[in-house]
Amino acid sequence: MDPEDFKQMAKEAIDYIVDYIESVGNRAVLPNVEPGYLHHIIPKEAPEHPDDWRQIIPDIEEKIMPGITHWNSPMFNAYFPGGYSYPSVIGDLLSSGIGCIGFNWLLSPACTELEVIVLDWLAKMMDLPDFYLASSDGPGGGIIQTSGSEGILVALLIAKHKLTRQILENDPSLDENTIKGKLIAYSCDQSNSCVEKAGLLGSMKTRLLQADNAGRLVASTLLDAITQDKENGLIPCFVVATLGTTGTCAFDDLSEIGPICRREGIWLHVDAAYAGAAFICPEYRYLMKGIELSDSVNMNPHKWLLVNFDCSAFWIKDRRYIQEAFSVDRIYLRDRGECIEKWAPDFRFQTFSLQH
Repeated sequence: MDPEDFKQMAKEAIDYIVDYIESVGNRAVLPNVEPGYLHHIIPKEAPEHPDDWRQIIPDIEEKIMPGITHWNSPMFNAYFPGGYSYPSVIGDLLSSGIGCIGFNWLLSPACTELEVIVLDWLAKMMDLPDFYLASSDGPGGGIIQTSGSEGILVALLIAKHKLTRQILENDPSLDENTIKGKLIAYSCDQSNSCVEKAGLLGSMKTRLLQADNAGRLVASTLLDAITQDKENGLIPCFVVATLGTTGTCAFDDLSEIGPICRREGIWLHVDAAYAGAAFICPEYRYLMKGIELSDSVNMNPHKWLLVNFDCSAFWIKDRRYIQEAFSVDRIYLRDRGECIEKWAPDFRFQTFSLQH
């Protein structure tokens, strides 16, 4: 494909996308296919020669679309719709066309600084505490994770690393693995399934506590569990409070949960993946009362903010903790070391992947 072919193909692809978006309500929401349908119409071996690009869109319509569940159909009510919009599609196109990877400032100064700035914008729009802003006087700030699930796992691992280091500093004679084996996390049984998965991946015991009749985690239930576990020799480490649960959009009361976590020295992470965007509207901010007692927050723009998947915003009160937990250095990853850290963070130390 030469540049002229690309321009023509891109125009046809955009026309197809527009037609799809504008007419998605006319398509059957669920595909009428059986498992394995695609194996019967796609070659079993990769072609040795390329297809004519003019055949790509007809193939998509004839072979792929019959097997698509249309998440953005007005008749799709199984989950929230997938976030997308014309500006977001164009943004994806421009990002793909530039094709840079920005895991440190030198590799792509504009990408790193733009991410810092836009996450500050978003935090201000939601009225998050100032300590989550890179532009504040403190060490906090934001980073884009791939999903809320990754954000919760990142927060759990930070909490695990921080508390383990703290205990060892107080008593160096203790065994690190023994300490880690006693750490325990808490959340509500109505929290997202990724909380339980984070515990599995992070090798931390996790208790999903029974919700009240409104589907919320109650402070007294949390306190009883913490007290019981401490009596049994466990070390409370991490709490996930949810603002907008998957099942009923319930909101845990941070103003009650936060003081318990603060008093017990427990990391409080707020999962606002689904409903966090609502806090852009001042009339809903009463639902996040107590957010100033949190240590980290995640929210998914790819849900309510019409941003294409995947885009999950993650803020942390002190970025030094995430850097300590994920600092794996190699000489080939370093930049010149001449940057102002506040505006030029090393994102490679703040997430799992280098493909940032």
